[in-house]
Amino acid sequence: QVQLVQSGGGSVQSGGSLRLSCAVFGYTYSNLCMGWFRQAPGKEREGVVVIDSAGRTTYADSVKGRFTISQDNAKSMLYLQMNSLKPEDTAMYYCAADPRWGFLRELRTDFVYWGQGSQVTVSS
Repeated sequence: QVQLVQSGGGSVQSGGSLRLSCAVFGYTYSNLCMGWFRQAPGKEREGVVVIDSAGRTTYADSVKGRFTISQDNAKSMLYLQMNSLKPEDTAMYYCAADPRWGFLRELRTDFVYWGQGSQVTVSS
């Protein structure tokens, strides 16, 4: 059973930075595709960035140059550094994992395992 436990998030003014963390339990981390997703009130969940088992990343256009995904395979940790935050980045953010794919270069949202969510609020 894969378990994802998130930490981080919070409230920040426009232009500020936040970092999200996601700890993975119960699976060999290096075999997983991982991703960060977000869902704003009244909107569908959308992909922010995914990273496949080879470390290839795919970002949403809306966050390119501002957000950075990273991971520590030895610690089974996934991170999302968010800089230059905008009010439109306000959402619940989720990390997700899936062992089914090796190669992933699309922001698909049908991941199998999900974290509990972290609220990110950006005020203008």
